[in-house]
Amino acid sequence: MEKLIYKTKQEMGAAAAVAASWAIIKAIEEHDRANIILATGASQFEMLKNLVQAESVDWLKVTMFHLDEYIDMAEDHPASFRKFLKERFVEKVPGLKAVHFVAGDTGNPQEECERVGSLISKHPIDAAMIGIGENGHLAFNDPPADFETEEPYLVVDLDEKCRKQQLGEGWFETLDDVPRQAISMSIRQIMKSKCLIVTVPDQRKAEAVKNALEGEVTPMCPASILQQHGNCKIFLDTEAASLLNP
Repeated sequence: MEKLIYKTKQEMGAAAAVAASWAIIKAIEEHDRANIILATGASQFEMLKNLVQAESVDWLKVTMFHLDEYIDMAEDHPASFRKFLKERFVEKVPGLKAVHFVAGDTGNPQEECERVGSLISKHPIDAAMIGIGENGHLAFNDPPADFETEEPYLVVDLDEKCRKQQLGEGWFETLDDVPRQAISMSIRQIMKSKCLIVTVPDQRKAEAVKNALEGEVTPMCPASILQQHGNCKIFLDTEAASLLNP
């Protein structure tokens, strides 16, 4: 695990996007295609803004998978992760080989888990661009996370701290509006990615970052599992890194 710290979240996002584009380009050079995972949320704003400007990436050879989505949320809802990725990524690149969104509003979340799980099982992931939650979650795998399941996607319950984060980031008007369940990519599926680009800004993430990078590996801090990945780059701004040992 490589830790990189930048003065501002803008510098952090730009550097993370460079690392992501290199990983994608390398995969295309080796396999004539790249399979990637994209996350959403405020932590990904700067990275995605820079990644879509990477002119050296042949996006026509890139297949994108979606990390997670709320259950029973329409795609046009302001907090929809599908809406987020379409507006901030898919519509800003010159075309993708394929896009596989998670549809949380199908009426049968377990069937949707099986559908996208079957798809991703056929596509070895070259790079996953993800974040860490205020409660240490990866995707929507809140503590205590399931480190054992081999299922690529799961129906999960969102804990109160996770739901308060979504409210605090401005996606919902009240805590009652924040969904209580989501479809999430599993921990083991995330860890199968050849390269992890983890972008984590802001003081509110500092405790989670310290626990994830310097604490024991435990389901009570899901992101601590990143310590066991062989090619993981953690991009932090100074605020997110403020509690780390020198």
